[in-house]
Amino acid sequence: MAQLKVTQIKSEIGGNSAQRNSLRSLGLRRIGQVVVKPDRPEFRGMIKTVRHLVTVEEVAGDEH
Repeated sequence: MAQLKVTQIKSEIGGNSAQRNSLRSLGLRRIGQVVVKPDRPEFRGMIKTVRHLVTVEEVAGDEH
């Protein structure tokens, strides 16, 4: 399963509550922080909400 590497590149200051909540739900707290999430519709929706604050890369998932 593919995974998404999400990096916060801009601050949440000035954003609305939906954007701040999406960043928190993704696990992002500060600029430069990186999280890896599974490529699922729930995470894609959160990323879409904050697409101007983050960069996204697709990485190969772990095959267990």
